[in-house]
Amino acid sequence: MDEPTLTGSLLVATPLLEDPNFRRAVVFVVDDDSVEGTLGVIVNRPLELAVGEVLENWSGVATEPAVMFSGGPVGTGSGLALGVPGGDHAPLGWRPLEGIAHRDSHVDGLGVVDLDTPPEILGGALGRFRVFAGYAGWGTGQLADEIGQGAWYVVPAAADDVFSPEPETLWPRVLRRQGGDLALISTYPDDPTLN
Repeated sequence: MDEPTLTGSLLVATPLLEDPNFRRAVVFVVDDDSVEGTLGVIVNRPLELAVGEVLENWSGVATEPAVMFSGGPVGTGSGLALGVPGGDHAPLGWRPLEGIAHRDSHVDGLGVVDLDTPPEILGGALGRFRVFAGYAGWGTGQLADEIGQGAWYVVPAAADDVFSPEPETLWPRVLRRQGGDLALISTYPDDPTLN
């Protein structure tokens, strides 16, 4: 029997996670493979760098805020793009995510965009588009260990999380909508000494 996959889930950093790379991070899992490991992008860290300053031809396609996002500490010199087609067909240069984890996830239509595809061909076919500088990666078993140690909450994702117009407030909003104890944790102060 296949192991459950985390693809399409959100990893929400618990208040215990002090690593500055992931403190209060919300990570969208792009790919989770029992052999290759896990790859995700932090969706709540916008940079003060317009997409057009890095990828000039893609500037008019990016979802607001139309800035680059810090996707994670690995491969920061490269870009990973996610998008949702605006129509019913899969456009050239776009690949859907495989093996969505949660049946509660609402990420239908979300996929990876090949930035080598000319934006004149693909750009008009995308309803939503976001570019991440770098990514978060875990080797086989590494993420499961971190989850077991209480570093991450694993929750269903929504496409609105990846393309949020207010990414800075995503951490408490995602926790709040889970209800119960996680909703209470959403009120945890950024600096616990101020509590």
